[in-house]
Amino acid sequence: MATFKEFRNNVKPNWCPGCGDFSVQAAMQRAAANVGLEPENLAVISGIGCSGRISGYINSYGFHGIHGRALPIAQGVKMANRDLTVIASGGDGDGFAIGMGHTVHAIRRNINITYIVMDNQIYGLTKGQTSPRSAAGFKTKSTPAGSIEQAISPMELALTAGATFVAQSFSTDLKDLTALIEAGIKHEGFSLINVFSPCVTYNKVNTYDWFKENLTKLGDIEGYDPSNREAAMQTLMQHNGLVTGLIYQNTERKSYQELVSGYSETPLSQADLKLDQAHFDKLVAEFM
Repeated sequence: MATFKEFRNNVKPNWCPGCGDFSVQAAMQRAAANVGLEPENLAVISGIGCSGRISGYINSYGFHGIHGRALPIAQGVKMANRDLTVIASGGDGDGFAIGMGHTVHAIRRNINITYIVMDNQIYGLTKGQTSPRSAAGFKTKSTPAGSIEQAISPMELALTAGATFVAQSFSTDLKDLTALIEAGIKHEGFSLINVFSPCVTYNKVNTYDWFKENLTKLGDIEGYDPSNREAAMQTLMQHNGLVTGLIYQNTERKSYQELVSGYSETPLSQADLKLDQAHFDKLVAEFM
């Protein structure tokens, strides 16, 4: 069985020192090892942004997609090779701006993949502009007088869209984050894990200290039940979304793959796609 070190490669991340994405990468590697995967069993699909680089820093199959399109690619990979564990990853701009439509539809489809969002409330790669996760009044190069828009609430949105696994963590809590990724991988359906991953270069508001002062662990809330969707929504609203832990999980709803009629147990990637001449001629004749 592979150790987390076997999910490392020789590519050195070029994130800024102190970036929360380092911890997310480490948690992904540890989780993959802890659930018994081998590097050839894992595919990491990423979008654009600082966080999008993560697919190149892990020893597994990887695909660095285009902006906001990690989820369509990840879903295609999973449908073509059901034997692979597929993790999609990206930032809040990637998943909650240009890619929001894909996020919502991936949630409702419930395809058996895990989506990890590195949420730093800013566009870091393009040198610090307001993102959909930036709070009202947030000042950046694109909103010098302060943003007049309301920040999106991704966890509440996920519950509304019918998500079957919703979790949130903080990049400094490596143990909790690793455990949540493990649970997300094991979940039969779509798993959304939002990770507060501070940008130390361009976001001087939502800092490590700020999160430590404002986050509430769901494990500290007496009687919290992650199977209660209504209570999960109420808790998110009461804490302005600033909670960590397993927010909600539904183990009863079937995954997309379980519902697809005729979905072969043999992965498409291993199927014999050759056509004999007689079959080919029959298909061509339909269009003659």
